[in-house]
Amino acid sequence: MTRILLAGLLLAAGPAAAHDLGFAGLLSASNKTDLPALTISATEPLGEDWTLTSGGYYEVEIVADGSAELQLDGAEFFRAIWIDEIVINDMEVRPMALHSLEFDASGEVEFGFVAIKPGVYELKTQTGSIKVTIQ
Repeated sequence: MTRILLAGLLLAAGPAAAHDLGFAGLLSASNKTDLPALTISATEPLGEDWTLTSGGYYEVEIVADGSAELQLDGAEFFRAIWIDEIVINDMEVRPMALHSLEFDASGEVEFGFVAIKPGVYELKTQTGSIKVTIQ
């Protein structure tokens, strides 16, 4: 009886103790990582490759320099994540899905998401790309 009770307590406490992210769960500050900014430009590289952990919350700033009308494509990547919010000019948008982001002029977008589906994905513009690996 004692073994059964002890096994039950360990099973109940084990995952909670190993993954205690606090009240906000996946969106808690202890689970958040800021990624290096992406630069949308006709003349600059897009940025550094990312290696993400499934279940991790990430924020990235995407900056367009206005050198050309450019689009950030990554449909497969956007389907492998859960989008928390996209902030454009202090306006928060919470879409169900995303295919791409297009910049007609200079500007900034802040983007928060949870990595979900492991795999290797690509984010690209007409002038460059980065590899995104979700483990």
